[in-house]
Amino acid sequence: MTATALRAGLIGLGSMGRHHARVLAGLDGVELVAVVDPMGDRNGWAQSAPVLPTVDELIAFGIDYAVVACPTALHEEVGLKLAEAGVGALIEKPVADTVEGARRLVEAFETRGLVAGVGHIERCNPALRSLRTRLEAGELGDVFQVVTRRQGPFPHRIADVGVVKDLATHDIDLTAWVTGRQYTSIAAHTVSKSGRPHEDMVSAVGKLSDGTMVSHLVNWLSPLKERFTSVTGERGCFIADTLTADLTFYSNAAVATEWEALQAFRGVSEGDMVRYAIPKREPLLVEHELFRDAVLGESKDICTLRQGLRTVEVAAAVIDSARSGTTVRLDPEGVAS
Repeated sequence: MTATALRAGLIGLGSMGRHHARVLAGLDGVELVAVVDPMGDRNGWAQSAPVLPTVDELIAFGIDYAVVACPTALHEEVGLKLAEAGVGALIEKPVADTVEGARRLVEAFETRGLVAGVGHIERCNPALRSLRTRLEAGELGDVFQVVTRRQGPFPHRIADVGVVKDLATHDIDLTAWVTGRQYTSIAAHTVSKSGRPHEDMVSAVGKLSDGTMVSHLVNWLSPLKERFTSVTGERGCFIADTLTADLTFYSNAAVATEWEALQAFRGVSEGDMVRYAIPKREPLLVEHELFRDAVLGESKDICTLRQGLRTVEVAAAVIDSARSGTTVRLDPEGVAS
């Protein structure tokens, strides 16, 4: 490790923290100097880094930034402590468990000019990065609809939030990110079938600022594990499978007709199908490289806290809609009304 390496700390050695530790330990230009977990390192996941009981002790170690991978309910407390110490942070998603907490984190880091981001890892999935690039290049033409399905068995690691804040935040963020648009309305239904106090299934429909329709189906109740994103537009449909990192394009074929009754109908027909060959790098490694570069001032390709706040605001609107049975309106910045 060179003398100029960034000094990084990790807070939390749970199901995500152990992967962060593995990536940080091998990340070029970064030294994992210490890990915080009050439970210690019972599983040997700290990659030989010293394990400390408190965030204060980590800060005293002298670090350039920290990765926050503790339970969501602790994100605000830990993040504010880091900001007050002048330490940048990569905070696992969602950035906080409440809108108010997310706003306090945004203010704390922005007012101090600190680099901070949110670990919305789907932004680093090869299929979605390729999809976003192709949408920006106009390959689909006008975008009509985004549909996501994210379902699978219940993860016993999650106890403090429901499926909306834990899983649907992935789909909310990636939809806004790949389209470059913000939510303007959302209507949702939820159910709780697993005996827990939080919802474990949600179905939501909404609209983005350019009129694009969105639909999300997210649950912890299916034995089928699925991570599906489709974007439909005037020139066809992109399908991204983020489990396999495959991206497929189904094109609209131009079919001439001499049938007068159909000549005025602007329909579609099946055309070519293309599966793109995409370099498939580990999303978590890409996320860490992008954040490292942001800390060094070499890139801004991260999910900012302000963008993470907007995702939490939309997630809150999903829950509000399900509780009230009404459509919740949001302004282009994502604030519900």
